[in-house]
Amino acid sequence: MARPLWFVQMLKKTFPNRRMIALMTRVPGLGRMVDKMLFENDDIMYLPKDSVVSQTIPIGKSLEHPVDTVLPSKIVEHFIKKANYHWIMNFCICRDASKCKDYPISYGCLFLGEAAKRINPLLGRRVSKEEALDYVRKCREAGLVHLIGRNKLDSVWLDAKPGDRLLTVCNCCPCCCLWKILPDLTPGIGRKITKMPGVQVRVTDKCQGCGTCTRGICFVNAIHVVGGHAVISEECRGCGRCVEACPNDAIELTIDDKHYIDDSVERIDRVVNVE
Repeated sequence: MARPLWFVQMLKKTFPNRRMIALMTRVPGLGRMVDKMLFENDDIMYLPKDSVVSQTIPIGKSLEHPVDTVLPSKIVEHFIKKANYHWIMNFCICRDASKCKDYPISYGCLFLGEAAKRINPLLGRRVSKEEALDYVRKCREAGLVHLIGRNKLDSVWLDAKPGDRLLTVCNCCPCCCLWKILPDLTPGIGRKITKMPGVQVRVTDKCQGCGTCTRGICFVNAIHVVGGHAVISEECRGCGRCVEACPNDAIELTIDDKHYIDDSVERIDRVVNVE
């Protein structure tokens, strides 16, 4: 049975308390229970923005010859083309609950796979492959960042089961619920939400310690100014927003795995079947 609208409205009202809920996962016993209820078997990765990748790398560390860069959005496009069912939400529950002023509230998640058939039809609509491809392109043009993978949280709140038949493509801004709570989740849960394979983000000697990258840019509080120089911690999930934000072009994103598209697809295929 599809989740009723009153349940969705109730969820929106809990958003101000999500940090407290995340901190509860650090309580022994309670954390394991939350993990099983909301994050069991999850594997979710952030995809760097295409614009960042095309500007900052060569893939495979060679610049001797021109390279055709295969961009991270190809991972999303692969699963859209493979999926037998495509569902676009009418809204982003995170931006809606946060009353977001910076990004379109109407650009919600894209769900792929037969479990999406169970989503309440008042919350979104089924679309064709072509419509789904056009939709994610518009989301990227709006400055949103893709998060893709198996996310039990979505399966639970939408009552879209089985979980291994629901692929989440979240189009995220700083309002995203996972980004908001990642720094507070127990490490065991946080490790299920990762970088794309091969991604490295580093600060170069061009850094002037201006602190722009620390002001509401990083979703997981992974970048700080220490001794007049920005430092990126292991909490970085490789979205690349800091690369775009830096006024001195002092942050670089590289991809050391030239097979990162195939590796990412294989990893997602292991946990979700969208056919």
